[in-house]
Amino acid sequence: MTSRVALVTGGTGGIGTAICRRLASAGYKVATNYRSEDRARAWQAQMRSGGHDIALAKGDVSTYAEAEAMVRDVEQQLGPIDVLINNAGITRDGTFHKMTPDQWQEVINTNLNSVFNVTRPVIEGMRTRKWGRIVQISSINGQKGQYGQANYAAAKAGMHGFTISLAQENARFGITVNTVSPGYIGTDMVMAVPEDVRNKIIAQIPTGRLGDPDEIAYAVSFFLPDEAGWITGANLSANGGQYMGW
Repeated sequence: MTSRVALVTGGTGGIGTAICRRLASAGYKVATNYRSEDRARAWQAQMRSGGHDIALAKGDVSTYAEAEAMVRDVEQQLGPIDVLINNAGITRDGTFHKMTPDQWQEVINTNLNSVFNVTRPVIEGMRTRKWGRIVQISSINGQKGQYGQANYAAAKAGMHGFTISLAQENARFGITVNTVSPGYIGTDMVMAVPEDVRNKIIAQIPTGRLGDPDEIAYAVSFFLPDEAGWITGANLSANGGQYMGW
């Protein structure tokens, strides 16, 4: 068991919830951000009913000022942040020749700029304490691209570029920086896709099924212990064999 503090952005979503649960079960003091208080409080109550006490801090990670305030709120509630999971993400799909500037900017701001906005207020403390774990939740579509997702694929690919640069800068400070790239996971967002489309996706997955959010949470947890201190700058694909790159 550990008493380290972990911040999971986008923690109230499907994958985020699984990550929060797993870390809380392992003894981490866990926090996540929110934008809608009513929804977040209901989610927090649900987590508590399952024995997981997750702290909440208001903040839109797509803006630096709110992200920084959210980080300071978490630190005040729980203490210095040892583990950061950059998980927040949205989609605004559309073919590029029809994509609006708002569709592009919203995805880049939430999925990629948020990684700077949240990590920047956290990194100096990790460097001072000479220990830290940072994990980006990217996507299979950041590796292989996807029709109608130029914005999303660009943001998710950019997350791993961030990972490998930050990993080099901070390796001597006991900080590891890694990426997990999930494939298609059985979250509410994916299950909302029409069944015939979903079946076509599953047919492309060698394991013959969608992933489970808990499987992504496990992949994240692999990077966090002291024993993982020599693994940095890595991208762990968790996609059922749908995309097998080096």
